[in-house]
Amino acid sequence: MKKERRMAEDILAYVGGEKNIKRVAHCMTRLRLSLKDDSKTDLQALKKVDGVMGVVEDETLQIVIGPGTVNKVAAEISQITGLGIGEESTAEEEDLTFEEKAALDKEKMKEKNRTPFKNFLRKIGNIFIPLIPGLVASGVINGAANFAVNAGVDDEQTWMQILLLFGGVIFASLGILVGWNTAKEFGGTPVLGAIAGMILFSPQLESITIFGEELTPGRGGLFGVILAAWLMTVVEKNVRKVMWNAVDIIFTPLITVLVVGLVSLFAIMPVAGLLSDGITIGLIALIDTGGVIAGALLAGFFLPLVTVGLHHGLTPIHLELINSFQETALLTILAMGGAGQVGAAVAIYMKTKNTHLKNIIKGAAPVGFLGIGEPLMYGVTLPLGRPFFTACLGASVGGAFQAVMGTAAAGVGVSGLSLIPLITNGQYISYFIGLVISYVFGFLFTYAFGFKDSMADGI
Repeated sequence: MKKERRMAEDILAYVGGEKNIKRVAHCMTRLRLSLKDDSKTDLQALKKVDGVMGVVEDETLQIVIGPGTVNKVAAEISQITGLGIGEESTAEEEDLTFEEKAALDKEKMKEKNRTPFKNFLRKIGNIFIPLIPGLVASGVINGAANFAVNAGVDDEQTWMQILLLFGGVIFASLGILVGWNTAKEFGGTPVLGAIAGMILFSPQLESITIFGEELTPGRGGLFGVILAAWLMTVVEKNVRKVMWNAVDIIFTPLITVLVVGLVSLFAIMPVAGLLSDGITIGLIALIDTGGVIAGALLAGFFLPLVTVGLHHGLTPIHLELINSFQETALLTILAMGGAGQVGAAVAIYMKTKNTHLKNIIKGAAPVGFLGIGEPLMYGVTLPLGRPFFTACLGASVGGAFQAVMGTAAAGVGVSGLSLIPLITNGQYISYFIGLVISYVFGFLFTYAFGFKDSMADGI
């Protein structure tokens, strides 16, 4: 039996069986299962499944498996349960057992406890998470191509033009993709959301004058696209309520596009533009004037944000910085969070005698160096407690260094060593030194006072 199939069967055994699964999904590193009855889960046994690096209880049960494997395990579970990935199993309430009704009531209580702010950031994350593989691929290609140009390669050569095309095309069409995902996330027709992105980024805007000023394509950036695409879903749903079924297919999208298109040009673009300018200018000013302190605080508090999955809410900010300044200085600072964890994990590996913990670190460290830190965080530092804090301290030192050196990235994707091709202004060495600083201080803080072997009992 192949590893992924065995993992899928073991996981299902400890979450109440295949009949207890309501929905199957996954991100880059985590398998996400919505369960009918959470009480049937054996968390301790689940954590000990070979290949599982950690378990997080949130809106869904999140099982940290790691990149490259998680999608295969999700596919196996999908095959066993008969649920498509992202497909949800439903039942009429009168068909539910007493236990299932209790679980449903429990889920409703969870819903009441979810704050609007957390839900908003999760929505933002859900818009951008599906785009991450494309952003990573195109970003690395773009970074490598620009690295070659900076090294003296002629960018007029056909093969270089092809690479630059591959690297830049997703960023040129990002407004359309974000609009599509926004409408989909809020329950609207995705193509109408895509049209919102097309409108706000269309080159034809330059020929239109409103309030005595020529419009600027992309004004308001992705914030404007998200707002316009969300408004598309609101207008579409309300128009559909009063539209005759016979002509719904014609007039509902027509009215929606006309209304939201006009609102976008006359209201959303200027308002979102002010918001976008305020955020980007404010962050740049914070990094420029705050220097060491700003860099240390931003890097040090990034990992706690990751633990609750809210870090994806920063993606539109990175992309807006790139749109405004052709680079994001925030990303190189926050990238130190993962590096601090790598250093902490190496220190734990050297000190512990716990074979299971060593195996987790050996499996998770390689992708940690490449910028995917969740397996190390959920499998090692966070369960141990104090090493998570010392990893944050190590990240703070590296973040302070990056802020002082003014490093920045031209694209968004994973961090760590994988980010090096995207570093702008030839500051590859400065960025790498910052990584090493975070590795070293994460190691030193953890080795000195962040870990003792008794912490590993039960892991």
